[in-house]
Amino acid sequence: MPDDRQDARQRESRRIIERVAREAESGSRSVVDRVARRAHDHVTAADVDPEDGIEYWGTRIGRILGVFLAVGLIIWLIIFVVRGG
Repeated sequence: MPDDRQDARQRESRRIIERVAREAESGSRSVVDRVARRAHDHVTAADVDPEDGIEYWGTRIGRILGVFLAVGLIIWLIIFVVRGG
């Protein structure tokens, strides 16, 4: 039984080390750059089939409106907190 636990721990350790190594290999790009790229791809609907025009443009419009709504809510919250409610 103790050997099974040790084997499981070793497998888990190897899995973690391999994951860290994979993430480090893509390390020439900074975390901020990767996050900015993912956000850009999300808003521009890079994950949607461009052949389906309605889905493509509907997704883009919806995501852009969502960004504007989020920014508006953040600005409203800042103003609300600064004025003291």
